[in-house]
Amino acid sequence: MEIKDTYNTIAFASEEIIYKEKNSKFFGSAYPIQSEDEVKPIIEGLRKKHPNAGHFCYAYQIGTDTLSYRANDDGEPSNSAGMPIYGQIQSFSLTKTLVVVARLFGGVKLGVGGLISAYKTTAQLTLESCEIIEKTIDIHYQVSFDYKNMNKVMRVIKEKKLEIVSQEMEINEETGLPIGKIEIKTRKKNAEMIFDIFNSIFEIDINITE
Repeated sequence: MEIKDTYNTIAFASEEIIYKEKNSKFFGSAYPIQSEDEVKPIIEGLRKKHPNAGHFCYAYQIGTDTLSYRANDDGEPSNSAGMPIYGQIQSFSLTKTLVVVARLFGGVKLGVGGLISAYKTTAQLTLESCEIIEKTIDIHYQVSFDYKNMNKVMRVIKEKKLEIVSQEMEINEETGLPIGKIEIKTRKKNAEMIFDIFNSIFEIDINITE
């Protein structure tokens, strides 16, 4: 069975989109995010940018193997804002993505149906303006080895075209000899093969890193 090890996200934060409906203005923007912790500072920044907006509704989806999401109506009628925004994130098949729609009330009530349509349309226009990219799900390993085995390690890295994330040298306190530590990353579908190659080489340790 083919291992799925790619996902779609947006390349960078969008330009702000303005959608108007019965004098209300809806300001849409999208952001690539890695975790929930990034959401609050973004919303706070938008509140400063649009001090007269009454609602900052948003939805996000994060994760790759296991997805998690949140939809927030921010005072609009239940499910009239956050879920329509989230529906667009789903329809574009995105993860690690946040979409925020700020509403400036124009004096005419839109009703629940009107709100759902306006938030959905603003989110759709916002995501249509984004550059959507496919990224790989990568597994990170730390390879540890005595300095004399450096060439063996580097040969595998070169042959398998592995990306080096970081590398360092330490001194083994017992022997006084240098120890190399290299963090590498590889696509998930190749991870087991790469692990087995390093694991089979004498005097080389490989461990997965979070």
